[in-house]
Amino acid sequence: MPERPCAPPFPTDPVPRPPGTPEATAAGDPLRLEIAAAAARLIADGGLDYGSAKRKAVQQLLDGDAPPRGAMPDNAEVDAALREHLALFDEDHPARVARMRRVALALMHALADYRPYLTGAVWKGIVAEHAPIHLQLFHDDVKDVEIRLLNDGIEFDVAEVPHFRGDGGRREVEALTTTWRGEPVMLSLYPTDDLRGALRGVPAERGDAGALERLLAATPGDLG
Repeated sequence: MPERPCAPPFPTDPVPRPPGTPEATAAGDPLRLEIAAAAARLIADGGLDYGSAKRKAVQQLLDGDAPPRGAMPDNAEVDAALREHLALFDEDHPARVARMRRVALALMHALADYRPYLTGAVWKGIVAEHAPIHLQLFHDDVKDVEIRLLNDGIEFDVAEVPHFRGDGGRREVEALTTTWRGEPVMLSLYPTDDLRGALRGVPAERGDAGALERLLAATPGDLG
């Protein structure tokens, strides 16, 4: 098996970051960095979600033992490791980011009545091969969204995802998974009132169509 090339200390981003996205720091803890790197490989190669990838990385590195206090990386640190991994080992990543952002924008225009916001991997520009376009829709009638998709001939599966606020007291929300223009899509459905909370915080965790258009305008021309 060929050896992996050594990672440069300051990898160049293949696409611009959403405005305000900070550089992740792993505080120089070697184990924390190693867990983040292992989790990033699991996300890129196996399509795991962040929580599952971090837990599996710990199992692999520590033979099932619990990690020391403070050794578990946060999602921003895994993002940084994943960005580096994709820059090194996935030559299709820049084109995938640009393509999926264009598809996301077209879908946001098609679903404009439901106040769509792009979040997740495609918004951040760190898109592993299995990552979906994740749109959060803010509309008070879930059935209205489902009927719209069915009328447009779009089949979907129904699931649930945790509320974006992330506190244990919040209920889960309905999510519709489908494929649109050849790309995997997840639509998570929120009541309109939740939009106010969604727009708080820095860096921005999501963006509307205008914000995505600005990201696309800043993407290197050879990706368009």
